[in-house]
Amino acid sequence: MAMQRCWHLVDAKHQIVGRLAVQIANILKGKHKPTFENGRDMGDHVVVINAERVKFSSKKMKTKLYRYHTGYPGGLKEKTPERMMEKNPRFVLKHAVLGMLKRNRHRHRYTRKRLHIYAGPNHPHQSELPAAVQPLPRVPRALQGSFHFGLNTAYADPNSLLVGRHSKTNFFRKVLEQQKKSPLNTK
Repeated sequence: MAMQRCWHLVDAKHQIVGRLAVQIANILKGKHKPTFENGRDMGDHVVVINAERVKFSSKKMKTKLYRYHTGYPGGLKEKTPERMMEKNPRFVLKHAVLGMLKRNRHRHRYTRKRLHIYAGPNHPHQSELPAAVQPLPRVPRALQGSFHFGLNTAYADPNSLLVGRHSKTNFFRKVLEQQKKSPLNTK
């Protein structure tokens, strides 16, 4: 079965790292597609711009620690997100996305080939993403209505149940109106 891989643009400016990482991870896995299968690689490409302008909730920018070990005795190193953002702003977001993916053989395959993170607003993927492409909408603080990874209009039929805030009620209203107009309805 041939898999079509789409390209998505995500603007990370002023977005919280964890919520953004969930949205990116779900697109990389392909969970937004109706043909999603858990054990298969079905994800899309994600281009993230403005990675240097992400935010953390509460005081995590100063209190959270990224730890690694050099391999030598006493070689445990700790860095705060502030220091990591100064050195390599892409690392913070990539580390968060990796943390949202399952620990299996697909994990690095998703990120190595299809996750493209850039610190500033410019990226070299203009041929895949024309200038007219709008970035995905921001992830809301609390889920309201029918928010679905910001992809409602791109993947849903305009007449389906997934579109619009009160879409189910609008759908049932349309069905009732069609039943009233139907010639089979004789009252």
